[in-house]
Amino acid sequence: MIHPHIADALKAPALVALTEGAVLIRFESMKVYSALAAVARLLEEGRVRPGQTLVDSSSGIYAHALALACHRHGMRCHIVASTTVDATTRAQLEILGATVEQVAPSRDLGLDQELRVRRVREILAERPDVHWMRQYHDDIHYLGYRKVADLVAEALPARRGRLAVVGGVGSGASTGGLVEHLRRRDPAVRLVGVQPFGSVTFGSQDHHDPEAIIAGIGSSIDFANVRHRLYDTVHWMDFAHAMAGTVALMREHAVFAGLSTGAAYLAAVHEVRRHPDDLHLVVGADTGHRYVDRVHARHAEALDPACLKPFEVGSPEEMAMPWSTMAWDRRQSPGARTGRAA
Repeated sequence: MIHPHIADALKAPALVALTEGAVLIRFESMKVYSALAAVARLLEEGRVRPGQTLVDSSSGIYAHALALACHRHGMRCHIVASTTVDATTRAQLEILGATVEQVAPSRDLGLDQELRVRRVREILAERPDVHWMRQYHDDIHYLGYRKVADLVAEALPARRGRLAVVGGVGSGASTGGLVEHLRRRDPAVRLVGVQPFGSVTFGSQDHHDPEAIIAGIGSSIDFANVRHRLYDTVHWMDFAHAMAGTVALMREHAVFAGLSTGAAYLAAVHEVRRHPDDLHLVVGADTGHRYVDRVHARHAEALDPACLKPFEVGSPEEMAMPWSTMAWDRRQSPGARTGRAA
């Protein structure tokens, strides 16, 4: 197949067998699906016009995805970048035609996100012609994952147990959108979400990871695109455990992936032990290039996953570092149970 644009090629995932109970869906940049579909729909509905500037904040992979979508559809792009956006990503954004401004350096996720949102609002006040993509709040970002769900449904073999999707929560649109579409075929599909400590999304904001909070899968502010009722199980883990999963994925399966993928892989290893009849689809949202210095180059320090296991907790209040897991049971939000069993 000859693709009309590189974005159409980059979005295509590869399905890779990991173990008997786990398959990796590996993307070069997962959010390209979301950005392409969102920009196309906005143009189709006349909510934006060709050549208009689209703006959003990002910690990395969404910025690249939006820049590609703007390049594909003839739009201008402006990114308010997190401190976690590295020089390699920034250079690609600028060559693609995006204008980039990065907030002041901070190791505090809350301050980083607050500064980014504040700056976006300033830009909107200065330039009313700019359209804010609102990747964290506009459910238009769920659209693109319908095609991913179709691909998964067609590619995975018939099985005795259920399908379980395991991946970082982040903005909510990727794992949420994928599972929402999969459940239209099979309501029993499970969703296992992975969170870092320090994120408000599933109630771990009072726990501080002394080394780092995992960019892209947690948040210090509420995201409207996170639909808590979609999640059956939640795992919270610290940087060291996510690093252990990332290095193990490379060492055991030769998959060079990002930190959120490694965290999802470690969670999936546990889930496979708990539910051996289920097939676990591990979401690999991006490659490992932006984590080389912080993770892969430190592989000798990585913990042995065989020695790791989570605390099983009954509520967010009971969680403890460095790794906790809980049956979320598709409750509506932290503290509101629906009564549904996983």
